[in-house]
Amino acid sequence: MGLLTIGAFAKASRLSPKALRLYDELGLLTPARVDPVTGYRRYAPEQLDRARLVAWLRRLGMPLARIRRVCALEAGAAAREIRAFWVEVEADTAARRDLATFLIDHLSWKDPAMTETTSSLGIRYAALSDAGLVRASNQDTAYAGTRLLAVADGYGSGGGPASAAAVDALKRLETDGIPAGNLLNVLEDAVEQAQRAVRGVTGAGTGAGSGSGSGSGAAYDEAGTTLTAMLWTGSRLALVHIGDSRVYLLRDGELFQITHDHTMVQSMVDEGRLSADEAASHPQRSLLLRALGQGAPDLRLHDARRGDRYLLCSDGLSAVVPSEEIRRVLATTGEPEPAVRALVDLANASGGPDNVSCVVADVMEIQG
Repeated sequence: MGLLTIGAFAKASRLSPKALRLYDELGLLTPARVDPVTGYRRYAPEQLDRARLVAWLRRLGMPLARIRRVCALEAGAAAREIRAFWVEVEADTAARRDLATFLIDHLSWKDPAMTETTSSLGIRYAALSDAGLVRASNQDTAYAGTRLLAVADGYGSGGGPASAAAVDALKRLETDGIPAGNLLNVLEDAVEQAQRAVRGVTGAGTGAGSGSGSGSGAAYDEAGTTLTAMLWTGSRLALVHIGDSRVYLLRDGELFQITHDHTMVQSMVDEGRLSADEAASHPQRSLLLRALGQGAPDLRLHDARRGDRYLLCSDGLSAVVPSEEIRRVLATTGEPEPAVRALVDLANASGGPDNVSCVVADVMEIQG
């Protein structure tokens, strides 16, 4: 078969002539021959496979620059690149779904103001961070106050300053009044301030990489941090979460994980390609898909009940201590301070391979 005209090639590849001209200009799909006088493009039949792949990747919504990279790879590597792209798409979709849920909950709530005086509920709390038994330094930051609960897990050479800067940027929420109608803007502004603070101490933009300072290669050497924080609003807790730290809720004796890990391994579990047991020992279990400044954080609103107990922790706890042991400590330890100490001790008794940070907060009735 001879060369195909641009019209015939467009029909066979399901790409429009306009798209083919653009892809030629971008070097993505170069014609086999261009008439030097008329500029008319002709394509070889063997180019159809590449053209059809481009068409399908465009239907997936893949950017042209990434399509060029996929097309330059061997089949196996191209398949892995497409899988990685789709993981990112699903993570972005999940983030948008979570934001939609947050907005619905936020707009459906009619409480006129979110201040400590509008409810008979309050919190008592404790925070503890420990280097563990293996790491030379502690890159975690944990904080608990009357309004703000936060855990940040830094990574890279400047992970410690990054996590501290992120949490420090949120501490203004301890004193600022928060009108109900302005909660979303307050949270958004706080996260943006945390991002700027991290950039200020690391000297570069934050980027997702290998959590817990494990360093998985040149693409992930940049310093950054995860961030998981809860803002007490008087009768609700507003959650901001990005990364692989976690929030658990102990309610009526049952333990619930109310955050979702933003890791490559968790995405593989979500897709059914790994079991939870396999994920726990996977060599890339700390590889982050999202971190502060890289991707949108999850947002949640939680109605507080008297007797609820919340735990915020870095993966230095959750990666080595089974959830049933976490539940046992939270259910049987009376006050937040001994609870955080017991949880840190459990992590260290399991080898303490990573920094470990815990914040425990109890929802209680305010007397008088």
